[in-house]
Amino acid sequence: MEVVNSKGAVLSNCEVYSLLQDLCQQGAKGRRNLAKTQTHLANIAYDTLKYLEKTPCRNQNPEIIQRFLQSVKDFKLTKAEKLQLINLRPTTPVEMQLIIEESEDRLTEEQVEELISLVELHLPENSTGPTQMVNGALGQ
Repeated sequence: MEVVNSKGAVLSNCEVYSLLQDLCQQGAKGRRNLAKTQTHLANIAYDTLKYLEKTPCRNQNPEIIQRFLQSVKDFKLTKAEKLQLINLRPTTPVEMQLIIEESEDRLTEEQVEELISLVELHLPENSTGPTQMVNGALGQ
């Protein structure tokens, strides 16, 4: 994955996760040639990957996200709200209320329940198990 315009848009956790995986794979291949600042960047990337692997983004991909976004298009959510739904994968009305601004005015209880169902249907839960990147990507 390549960042074309760093100020063009916000990224989901899934996109950051994918970008950092690519960065760590490149860094692991040429570790001897890394400058000091690149080593620090690699350490930051590694720590971020360790964190993100504990979140639902680990099981997401662009197709899953696109299907989810298509399924919620009629709810008139802001881009930030959609991003938070993808990143946080809320499964209770209270979590929805915290993510969606003025949700009591904008959504009925039935719509909130429908959104929860769509989250559960389209966005996979975080599963535990061995990972690709943390287990040795940077030799740590």
